[in-house]
Amino acid sequence: MKKLLVLLAATTCIGTAHAQEIKEFNIGILGGENAQDRMSSNECYRAKIEEALGVPVQVFTPADYDGVIQGLLGGTIDMAWLGASGYAKAYLTDDKAVEVRLTKENLNGSTGYYSFGFARKDSGITSMDDAKGKVFAFGEPNSTSGYLVPGAELIAKYGPLENYFSEVKFSGGHEQTIVGVNKGDFAAGVSWADGVGNWEDGYSSGAFRKAADAGLVDMNDLVEIWRSKLIPEGPMVVRAALPADVKDKVTQVTADLWETDAKCAYGVAAGDAKDFVPATHDMYLGIIAARKLQSN
Repeated sequence: MKKLLVLLAATTCIGTAHAQEIKEFNIGILGGENAQDRMSSNECYRAKIEEALGVPVQVFTPADYDGVIQGLLGGTIDMAWLGASGYAKAYLTDDKAVEVRLTKENLNGSTGYYSFGFARKDSGITSMDDAKGKVFAFGEPNSTSGYLVPGAELIAKYGPLENYFSEVKFSGGHEQTIVGVNKGDFAAGVSWADGVGNWEDGYSSGAFRKAADAGLVDMNDLVEIWRSKLIPEGPMVVRAALPADVKDKVTQVTADLWETDAKCAYGVAAGDAKDFVPATHDMYLGIIAARKLQSN
C-alpha cells in the first residue's frame, strides 16, 4: 500500500471512471527482438494485467517503434514501455496523450543505461576511430540508444557520419544490429545495455543480454568500442484518457512485479534489474530537447 501511495503521488490521475468501463486493454511492445520472442517474454505480464483489470488484454508487436507510438497517440494501444526518444516523440506530437508512470531501476540503483558501439573481436576494430571508412549500423530512427543519442554524440565528435563511415545503415532494431555485426553484415554498430556487470554476459540487462540469453550471439565474439553518456531509462506510459483506476491498477501490477514474479519481471526488463520505480516527465526534458533539435 505504501508503494501505491508513492506512485499515485508521483503521477497525475485523470477521471474517476471504473475499470469495467473499458472492454479491452492493449499493450504495445517495442521492437528489438522478433515478434514471437516479444510475445513470449511478455505473456506472463499480459496475464497479470488481464487478471487485475478483468477484461481481455492483448499484446501488440508492431514492426517498428513508430507503430507503438502511433498506437498510443491514436488510442489503439493503452500502455507501453517506451524508450526516452519514443516518449519524446509522443509528447512533442501530443503533450496530453500519455502519462509517465514508471521506469526501470538497475541492480546498482541507477535509472540510466548506455548506448554501446561494438564490433566483432576478430575484426581488428577496437575503437570508433578504427571504424572509420567502414559500414556502420544504427537500429532505427525512433530509438534513443539505437540512434538519437549515439548519432548526436558521434556527429559532435566526427562530423557528418555519411562522410566518416563508408555507409550508414538502419538495421531495423537492436537485435538486428547485434546479429548483423556478429554475422559481418556491418563492421560495427550500436545497441544498449545497463552497463552493470560483465560484457561477456551482455551486462545485466538490455539488448545484448537478451541476445545472449536467446543464444543469438556469444558475447565473447564481440568487443565494446565506444560508450555514450548515461541515458535515462525509458518510461512505462499509459494513455491519459483511460479511467484513473485502470491506470493505477496497471501501474501497481508493474511496480510490484519484481516482488511477485521475478522471472516475469526479468522478461519485461530485458534482463536482471532491481525494481520498477516511479518516474516523471521531467526526467526526459533533455531527451525531448534533443529530439526537438533533431526535427528542426
